Amino acid sequence: MVSVEDSPNKFDRGRFADKFNFIVREAVVPQLSATNRDEAIRELVTSLVKTGAVRPDAQDAILAALLKREGLGSTGIGNGVAVPHAKCEAVDRVIGTMGWSKAGIDFGAIDQKAVYLVILVVFPPDHAGAYLRALEEISRELRDLPRPLGP
Repeated sequence: MVSVEDSPNKFDRGRFADKFNFIVREAVVPQLSATNRDEAIRELVTSLVKTGAVRPDAQDAILAALLKREGLGSTGIGNGVAVPHAKCEAVDRVIGTMGWSKAGIDFGAIDQKAVYLVILVVFPPDHAGAYLRALEEISRELRDLPRPLGP
């Protein structure tokens, strides 16, 4: 497997995060401590709150929306990547963050492999167009990542 650190293109996590205007750079988690899907989502939402990007009183609603969406089907899209996403009235714009796991997290991904990169996106119900553009940006940028991500 090719790891992000060993990539011949010298994958730069910070520059990758900067490619997305909806990512709160200060909320990016360079090393997730989470060992499972729900913990990873919780850790990323907490990071958004700690940076002030999300109101503390919105944390539970955002977490519930993301976990409800995850219950409909895994957002682990394969190749070591998951994109948990959900609409939630507690936010007023498309907002997101990302985190990496060196050990990998079982997200129930489509390829049944561990997830190393988690890109979390939350959007208000009336911003579906902006949300779809965000997912399109993610998809486009993921094409250039080393495959598969992982150790």
